[in-house]
Amino acid sequence: MDKTLKILKDIQSECCVTIILNTHRTKPENQKDAIILKNLIKEAEQRLFESFDKRFAKTIVEKIKIIGNNINHNFNLDSLILFINEDIAEFTRLTIPVKDRVIIDKTFATRDLIRAMHEQVSYYALVISRQNARLIEAQNDLLIKEFNQGWPVSNDTLFTTDKHKLSTAAGQDVLIEEFFNQIDKLVNETIKENPLPIIIVTEERNYNHYLKIADRKDIIIGHLNKNRDDEKAYHIISDAWNTVKEVSKKQREKRISELGKATSSGKLQSDINEIWTAVNQGRGRTLFIKKGTFQPAILKDDKVILVNDDNSKDNGFIDDIIDEIIEINMKYGGDNIFLENEKLDKYNGLALITRY
Repeated sequence: MDKTLKILKDIQSECCVTIILNTHRTKPENQKDAIILKNLIKEAEQRLFESFDKRFAKTIVEKIKIIGNNINHNFNLDSLILFINEDIAEFTRLTIPVKDRVIIDKTFATRDLIRAMHEQVSYYALVISRQNARLIEAQNDLLIKEFNQGWPVSNDTLFTTDKHKLSTAAGQDVLIEEFFNQIDKLVNETIKENPLPIIIVTEERNYNHYLKIADRKDIIIGHLNKNRDDEKAYHIISDAWNTVKEVSKKQREKRISELGKATSSGKLQSDINEIWTAVNQGRGRTLFIKKGTFQPAILKDDKVILVNDDNSKDNGFIDDIIDEIIEINMKYGGDNIFLENEKLDKYNGLALITRY
């Protein structure tokens, strides 16, 4: 996804069409996705013929229809985005909900790609017991892989080496921590090329033992309390994601406290024209966007005039000015944070903390 975003965000052309829709992972719901996509393609076709030369519009429409017909909806996730212009015709699947819409502009609408990068959390699930250890990689509730190079690990050797230690609770704890220490070193070696947060899947007492010996406590983000030795990896990830999701949500919500600090220091902008000016000057540090906030607009003399969809034929019309602001802020190295928090309502769903 990061590679796709890097390619698309800098493309500018006479006509960039972005088609965005919610989809479904399972039957029979995903059988309706093709119909929704077909209707959005019809909308795009109508708008293209209204706004461009017929020969040019026909070329773009044909490319849209070809890519639309080549999508296998049996592999859908939670949303689907198509990107089409004279040179490009591609699509990507996301694991976030979106607003169904067609956007025609001089650049592609990439805000949902950016939001997905913030919300699609990659992590590891370390599944441990006093007998075994497994390591699984996941993204949100999707299983990426279960490691098999050096994994799983059995504790058979340690539990048979010292009968005296096995005879006391303290001795057993020492053996357990020796095993967990071996696992911890193997984890760090396995993930050194791709370090990600880790959720520990084990019983409470084991979790406490592991925290005691862990070299990298900073990357351990949570704990799923249950013995999962014999469970399928996708079942483990389904439950682990609920815990990871809450941790990630709390981390994002904490960022809202930055707004109050920025207000007192005079670095908070909430007027859309002030935000537009600031990001274009490269002064944007953190842009807060309430999920689901979209705003058509017209640019006139470099001023933002908010409009509704009825103005779509006006010169300088932009389907979503917030998408433009997000992309410009990112271009200058600014951070974009998407929140569900109602505290953004008083800023009409958009607020910017400036660098100075």
